[in-house]
Amino acid sequence: MPSKATGKVLASELPKNSNTKCTVLYPASVKASHEIEAGLSNRGFVVTRLNTYSTAPVHDVDQMVLEEALSAPVVTVASPSAIRAWVNLIPKPDKWSNSVACIGETTASAAKNLGLRNVFYPTHPGLEGWVDKILEALRMNHH
Repeated sequence: MPSKATGKVLASELPKNSNTKCTVLYPASVKASHEIEAGLSNRGFVVTRLNTYSTAPVHDVDQMVLEEALSAPVVTVASPSAIRAWVNLIPKPDKWSNSVACIGETTASAAKNLGLRNVFYPTHPGLEGWVDKILEALRMNHH
């Protein structure tokens, strides 16, 4: 597990036996950056990227469901594409002030770059840290 929940750190910390050829199969989203494979390749790994899936944002949501989602004190997201899709659904993103609990720093950076203000994320990877940040965001919203 990397010391920080980013692809860049994962690529820099993945253990490598320097005397042998190390091959990595990297299943990824079509939309994923090339940061992990580039970082590993620069360290001498032989990387085969396999684009195994893609994501497509939702463009139409039932209005009642959207209103309920907009009233949630905390929204959780696990990818930059998920936060972009969320912001595109919000009628007035600059007026929405609820919290976002992100799976990691990369998703949190995307949320902040999109103008969201109450962004929470764990510094170390893992489900436990993400859940802790969801609970922290709920506490901050008095829930």
